[in-house]
Amino acid sequence: MRAGAVHGGYCLGCCWALMATLLAVGSMDLGWMLGLAVLILLEKTRRFGGALAYAAGAALVAVALAAA
Repeated sequence: MRAGAVHGGYCLGCCWALMATLLAVGSMDLGWMLGLAVLILLEKTRRFGGALAYAAGAALVAVALAAA
């Protein structure tokens, strides 16, 4: 029970912004939510997850600059 509570607290502390983003994006467009969820899954489960995270971050910054 204690280990579960500690792990739950850690997960809540590190992932609250990600879950809020998925909730907000999912309420607007399910396609974008699915895309973000797949991206997160690949980042967490594949060997190239770190490189994928940097590439996705750079691509999202580029899209934001282009939109501005």
